[in-house]
Amino acid sequence: MPKMVTVDPLNGKAGDVIVATGENLQKDAVAKLYLTDGKNDIACEMLEQTGTTIKFKIPAKVPQGVRLTVMVLTTGKDAKYIEQPVKVEIDEP
Repeated sequence: MPKMVTVDPLNGKAGDVIVATGENLQKDAVAKLYLTDGKNDIACEMLEQTGTTIKFKIPAKVPQGVRLTVMVLTTGKDAKYIEQPVKVEIDEP
């Protein structure tokens, strides 16, 4: 089961790269990564992915001045959306 424990940096704006660290984050475990406010899920481009890190870019269409939760979609036929215990603060440009 994918599990993130930290993101670095803790905040950023559209276009910034964030590194999430944890375990079971490799490509055969995590299919997609999103930022979510619990209602709206915004897909992020994953730039790099290993078993312990995912580098992703904050998308251009993300709302500003909010704190969003990182969420992953697992792989496989029983794929699940799993909100992670890490958040990213989206700065004003």
